[in-house]
Amino acid sequence: MSGTLDRRSFVKWVGAAGGSALLVPGWGPTAEGAVRRRATFADDPFTLGVASGDPAADGFVLWTRLAPEPLEGGGMPPELVEVRWEVAEDESFGAPVQKGTAIATPQLGHSVHVEVEGLKPDRWYFYRFTVGDAVSPVGRARTFPEATALPDRLKFAFASCQHYEYGYFTAYQHMLKEDLDAVVHLGDYLYEYAAANNRVRAHRGREIESLEDYRNRHALYKTDPDLQAMHAACPWLVTWDDHEFDNNYAAGISEEDGIDPYRFLTRRAASYQAYYEHMPLRRSSVPRGPDMQLYRKIPFGRLAEFFVLDTRQYRSDQPAGDGLKAPNPGASDPAGTLLGKQQHGWLAEGLLTSTANWNVLAQQVMMAPVDRQPGEGERYSMDQWPGYESERQGIADFLHERQIPNPVVLTGDIHKNYANDLPLDRRDGKSPVVAAEFVGTSISSGGNGENLPRGGEELLAENPFVKFYNGERGYVRCEVTPDRWTTDYRTLEYVTQPGSPVATRASFVVENGRPGLQPA
Repeated sequence: MSGTLDRRSFVKWVGAAGGSALLVPGWGPTAEGAVRRRATFADDPFTLGVASGDPAADGFVLWTRLAPEPLEGGGMPPELVEVRWEVAEDESFGAPVQKGTAIATPQLGHSVHVEVEGLKPDRWYFYRFTVGDAVSPVGRARTFPEATALPDRLKFAFASCQHYEYGYFTAYQHMLKEDLDAVVHLGDYLYEYAAANNRVRAHRGREIESLEDYRNRHALYKTDPDLQAMHAACPWLVTWDDHEFDNNYAAGISEEDGIDPYRFLTRRAASYQAYYEHMPLRRSSVPRGPDMQLYRKIPFGRLAEFFVLDTRQYRSDQPAGDGLKAPNPGASDPAGTLLGKQQHGWLAEGLLTSTANWNVLAQQVMMAPVDRQPGEGERYSMDQWPGYESERQGIADFLHERQIPNPVVLTGDIHKNYANDLPLDRRDGKSPVVAAEFVGTSISSGGNGENLPRGGEELLAENPFVKFYNGERGYVRCEVTPDRWTTDYRTLEYVTQPGSPVATRASFVVENGRPGLQPA
């Protein structure tokens, strides 16, 4: 990669531009003027559906975006529009428990983010939006338990990597039937690539770069009925990986040579803003130019604490030119980082002070040191945690030495299912296990999969801490109690046409106080 932009250079660039370099088209000063309180629409303004996210014990975030022409920039006039919202305990909204108004602004694409507070803990609610005479679909959201409560159960699913062109999002049809408390999405919610020929479904236009490009691509994905239905069914905890912006980027560094770093960060600002506009995130995540606060903690009482991580925005460049490489000085460099200093310290402090039974790292790239070279020699992915070996080993040491209760790592990115024990010493077969890692396959990316991918037997033989390896599409379902964690790998036969059945390909259990995986 090339085109590194350090903080001093970035500040100098912003100063030379008079601050305008922080802005992208569509992100300007707050719109002024009268608020339209009785807007009328020739077409449905709620084409992108509704969503909720980031639950707390007393509330959650509600989201929608007004977009009567979703694939043409949204189709809204450059005006402030009042949107009414309601929360009720019954689907008929006979007696709303909370209601209010929000202003949809053109500079945020007429997206709406409402942070509802003052609700009862550990309870389901219904919600909806109204603008003019248009009423949104009804969504379901829930509050999480109080911080001191120890719930009997948490049931959630996690997913990642949903390339629109490679297949249908049938996995969400099946997920919808699972009666989940939440969904965790680990990134690659969309793909930035140009439209390709002879795919199952089609992107529109060239590779996306501008704010309007990213808005239209998010809208294309959001119009998928299965994805939209799952968003409306329960709260989501979201984080990004690389394709929400650009493949395999590292902070302000492109994977391609010769990319102007200032233009690259301007594009990053556009992608980050569009991501915020389309996700149920709190106002703490409103982007500041090319920066956006995404890592955060979300507790489910004392049963589980989710540490939602960001391994893209702050990372150093992939060592040795990325790809699969033998161990090398760059990979072992103590300065190499996926998390960045501030996020790393935040994670360590959070784990030290956690009172949860289960401490969950919801993140993007595989942490297990999987050797991809059968027999003699070693090869590791430089984009994953083994490419940042000093930091990876430091986290393993920290989990072991500080006796962090029941750490579990959730991972996406690689379009494969893995179930991994995370050893303290990767080269010692008798080394203690410090955590469990569940890696989930893609929703659709890569197209139809297969049970055991080519080279699977060799991979399993080379890496005895890998307990399961599978290449089908699908999602991962988790049921958590105070005593045990159960993970089911839910896989589909195909995604290149609608209607695939789902099956549980493998199941594993982690018992409280015993970090190793056991077959269920």
